[in-house]
Amino acid sequence: GRGRLGRTWSSPAGLNLYCSIVLRPPLPPTVVPRLTLVAAVAVAEAVEATIDVRPEIKWPNDLLLGGRKAAGILTELDAEAERVRFAIVGIGVNLNAQRDDFPPELRTKATSLALASGAPVDRAAFTGRLLTRLDAAYAAFLDGGFAALRHRYEELHGLVGLAVTIDGTPPLAGTVRGVDDGGALLVETAGGIERVVSGEVTLRN
Repeated sequence: GRGRLGRTWSSPAGLNLYCSIVLRPPLPPTVVPRLTLVAAVAVAEAVEATIDVRPEIKWPNDLLLGGRKAAGILTELDAEAERVRFAIVGIGVNLNAQRDDFPPELRTKATSLALASGAPVDRAAFTGRLLTRLDAAYAAFLDGGFAALRHRYEELHGLVGLAVTIDGTPPLAGTVRGVDDGGALLVETAGGIERVVSGEVTLRN
């Protein structure tokens, strides 16, 4: 599997869920990156419905359980200047991986639903829940934009109130205050509230 910034997503066979979902949103290309946040809501709701544990979204594309990564989302698109031909939402969810199934460098950073709950997960049932929730979230997004999902996203957002650094252009350091109706991360810095639309987020001690 592939992750953001050219990274590899550890994908042992027969244990987890790895899927690519093709969408054809009637939207301009500038809006399509918000599909990552839409998918994050759907994945989080499917996880919570499966193991009764509240996951946390790490803006923009990771899902954490107990501070460890359990799922990731990668959105890519094929587009012209004003029209999206298609978008591919890639979703990886660690369902049944055990500690030794992860590469050594990930064993303190990654987890799975089975590790978090102590019970195996039915992959087909989980996939059905995920697609049902993604269908609903996508419909809400097309009808009302990300604003229609912002409240739910912020309920699941695990960064609010935390000190972070953003490896973006330019780099930033501050405290996360939430997201706006466009899906941008709101970071309070010494100079005021900054909107972050891309970049790598790291928690500061």
